[in-house]
Amino acid sequence: MPGSNFNIKLQDHYKLYILPKDQIIFESELFKNNIKFYYNINEQPNLDSGIRYFLLDSDMDKINQIIINHQIIANVETNLVSDFDDQKKKFKLIITFILVIVGIIILIIIFGNLIG
Repeated sequence: MPGSNFNIKLQDHYKLYILPKDQIIFESELFKNNIKFYYNINEQPNLDSGIRYFLLDSDMDKINQIIINHQIIANVETNLVSDFDDQKKKFKLIITFILVIVGIIILIIIFGNLIG
């Protein structure tokens, strides 16, 4: 893991969870801003809540700016929040699919009544 520094866990740090879809952007910005971090995906049994990063307390302001500027969904360990925009997109897709299926069934029933 390039740029990953285990010794951060031994200093004043906090844990930040980043969704896997934002990982590349987030890490790229950390490298650009020379911000040290540590993560190990193998230590995490479940990535649904995001990839856990250990970051220095002293870098918190820089990291907050990165998150705000790039609209990255991030959560601290005690306050996990899911990406509501993604959930709304999935919900709309499911509703659209259900409506299409219901529409096809209605057309089949109408067509069947006209023929039979």
